[in-house]
Amino acid sequence: MDTPAADYTVRAIRPDRAVDTLQRLPYFIGVSGSTVQATGLSMHLVVIPPGARAEPHIHVGYETGIYVLQGRVETRYGEGLTQSMVSEAGDFLFVPPGVPHEAINLSATEPARAIIARNDPAEQDKVVPYRP
Repeated sequence: MDTPAADYTVRAIRPDRAVDTLQRLPYFIGVSGSTVQATGLSMHLVVIPPGARAEPHIHVGYETGIYVLQGRVETRYGEGLTQSMVSEAGDFLFVPPGVPHEAINLSATEPARAIIARNDPAEQDKVVPYRP
């Protein structure tokens, strides 16, 4: 039985522009199904402008790992967005599938930046707005 040859091509991605997302935050797309034909992973840079916040939303069917590179971000989460935690540069954050949440940059003058990793190569197709 013949098995298909694996694609052993290593690829580098340098995002050169932000894209609009359902969360209403600028994303710089890195690894995804559309950029490198990833089958189980996406990884992006998100920038939260000074004083800005994400639209409340839910990720359907995938986990999210976040590593904060710069800034302080409040994440409100849970039913009614009544729970809260603050993360800052050097912190990791885990968001389970289906948990309503929003991210808020706590600085009025500096952007917050984070690396976002998800176990879905087409995660933006599965973001649902949340109305508390």
